[in-house]
Amino acid sequence: MRFVTVRDLRSKSAQVWRKLSEEGDLVITSKGRPIAVVSATDEAHLEQTLRRHRQARAASAVSQLQQQSLKAQRRLSPKQIEAEIQATRKARRR
Repeated sequence: MRFVTVRDLRSKSAQVWRKLSEEGDLVITSKGRPIAVVSATDEAHLEQTLRRHRQARAASAVSQLQQQSLKAQRRLSPKQIEAEIQATRKARRR
């Protein structure tokens, strides 16, 4: 996977888009730290790509909650996990 700086994204956008079509995914960095992943798609696969991305993000959030629960030595019930997910989604919409 290729890494591209924010500066290169601004100043060399044509080259970055070519890299994206060649690589499929690019990691955008700022000050040496990853801040975004850009994935190539097309109109025919846009909805499917977005759905998969959202599913992966949701699975990651559940995994993080489970890890936090284990570190805190307390278990969250599935109902509590769902409440946390809903609260996060609600906060993100604001």
